[in-house]
Amino acid sequence: MNIIDTDSGDYKLKIIFSSSDSEKIFSVSVRGVSAAERDEVKTVEEGESVTLDPGVIKSPNDEMTWYFNETLMAEITGDESKICTDVQCNEGTERFRDRLKLDHQTGSLTITNTRNTDSGEYKLLIIINNSSFSISRVKRFSVSVTAVPGSDLSSGAVAGIIVAVLLVFATSAVAVVYCRRRSRTAVPQNEDDDGNSPPDPNDIPLKEDTS
Repeated sequence: MNIIDTDSGDYKLKIIFSSSDSEKIFSVSVRGVSAAERDEVKTVEEGESVTLDPGVIKSPNDEMTWYFNETLMAEITGDESKICTDVQCNEGTERFRDRLKLDHQTGSLTITNTRNTDSGEYKLLIIINNSSFSISRVKRFSVSVTAVPGSDLSSGAVAGIIVAVLLVFATSAVAVVYCRRRSRTAVPQNEDDDGNSPPDPNDIPLKEDTS
């Protein structure tokens, strides 16, 4: 476990039987980590899809297991593949229901319609099986899901803004109707109750004095 370059060399297994002995030699070479196996950082906006690609050639006997924050998500074993749910696997993967796509040929995992809660560390455990040995590899992905610009308002805040706009519109409409009704019913100050203007004093003929 946790091998380093100084672990390279020949390993010999000696098997002693009652009648004879046998030996088996394993030659181990430890190399540096390739670019395909290093941790990858993925940044996407909410609603987009993100694909986590192992970057290795998968053999039919290889086993691949995906984890999100140490919670089992999906796995490929031989000819079978399975995407986990709360019922099938560990509790905590309900958030990904109907949003995971697993490529059986390459082992890549795609998350659709990403959400902010999808941010975190994803780990892929690869077990390469051979007729005489198996090798385990781990590849990690750091995924960051960012909010779409202008979408940082909560649903409650958006609802409040809509209600406020409707109230302003309704108040303005009532005010316009009230003003119109008042202009139609108001009586000008220079008219009598019957709607006729009072006579001009200059137009009234003077009565002659007969005394």
